[in-house]
Parts: sequence; structure tokens; C-alpha cells
Amino acid sequence: MSLRKLTLNGGIAMAAVLFFAATIPAQQNLPSAHELAQRVDQRYDRLQSLKAGFSESYAGLGMTRTESGTLFLRKPGRMMWQYSSPPGKIFLLDGKYALFYAQGDAQVQRIPASELDDLRSPLRFLLGHTQLEKELTGLTLAPAPNGCFTLTGQPKGQEKRVTRLALTVTPEGAITAIEVEEADGAITRFAFTGEQPGAEIPVETFHFTPPAGVPVVDAMPPV
Repeated sequence: MSLRKLTLNGGIAMAAVLFFAATIPAQQNLPSAHELAQRVDQRYDRLQSLKAGFSESYAGLGMTRTESGTLFLRKPGRMMWQYSSPPGKIFLLDGKYALFYAQGDAQVQRIPASELDDLRSPLRFLLGHTQLEKELTGLTLAPAPNGCFTLTGQPKGQEKRVTRLALTVTPEGAITAIEVEEADGAITRFAFTGEQPGAEIPVETFHFTPPAGVPVVDAMPPV
């Protein structure tokens, strides 16, 4: 074998060694689904309140929709989605009931929080003692853009309606997006920006006064 071939082959071998040496530590630093789920649990267990912007998109049944607004969370058990687009729409958990209202509706619909089966309800685990691995079965982990990861599983108790729930999570355990795939193929995605952990959110924020002449009625839970 010529000296030139030896040099070439040696260069290729050295490049391969350097490549694998560079990739092995990175692979070793990848968290498991269990480890990242625990980071999410620990992050949100420590929080008492949270404020963030959100965008919500829906695609399914031949239609698409995009909405946005501000999300407020406060323990124990309070959550409000205050929409700016469309204006006047609200979804509220006041600790006891879930209330739904959109501007122009003839009534405010109210459902006991314990009976709620809404696509936003997966975020309720952030309002108590977070245990992702108990909320989602078959939890798996995959890389996502911008150094994030995707945790995917099946929400317990929603098997007939939801086939997949995917959380986009930073390495530190902050949730930046949630994607929900329903049994009929429809997909709803929530993306969060400007997260403010520990934000000062008065408890009065979670009280909704309907417009004059608009009654609050007890609605049937979704099926």
C-alpha cells in the first residue's frame, strides 16, 4: 500500500474517531422520558402561579381556526384562558366550576370542574401535585427543534376522545407547547410565550361576571 493511501485512510479513520468522540457525550447527556418528566414535575410543583401568552390552533373536520390570548394559573385549582382573538371569549376554572363564554353567547355554560373533559384540561395537572407519568401512559421522548424535547403519551381517562398528547419541553422542564390529537383526527395545538413563573395574579382574576342579562346555566359534560 502506498504512503498516500495510508495517509488518506489514516485521515478518514481519525475523522471517524473524532466524530464519535464528539457525539458520544452528547448522547449520554440526553435525558430519558422518565428524567425529563421528573424535571417537568419538579418545576411546576414549585410554582404557585404562572402567566403566559398563548396561541391556539385547530385543524380538523374540514376546518381550521387560530386564536390567542393570555393564560393565568394559580394554585390551588384556578386557571383562566382570556382570549384577545376572538375578543370576549373566556374559559375559566375557578377552583370549583369550569365556565365557558364567548362574546355574543346567550348564556354562560358551567360544568363542575371534576366533570371537565376539555382539550385544555391536560394543563390541570399543573395546578396540583404534578405526576406526568401517572397522567400519561406509554410516555416516550423524542428530540424537538431549538434544543427542546417532545414527551408523548395517552391521557388517562380520555382514551375515547384523545389518542395522543404531546408536550414540547425545554431541557429544564418548561412546557412550551401542547399538541392534542383527537380520535377523529383533529389536532389542537397550544403554544406558550413569555412565561412568567410566580406572577402576581390576584384571586379576583378567576371570578367572571357575565354581561347584563346573560344567565349562567349548568351544561352537560362533554361525551
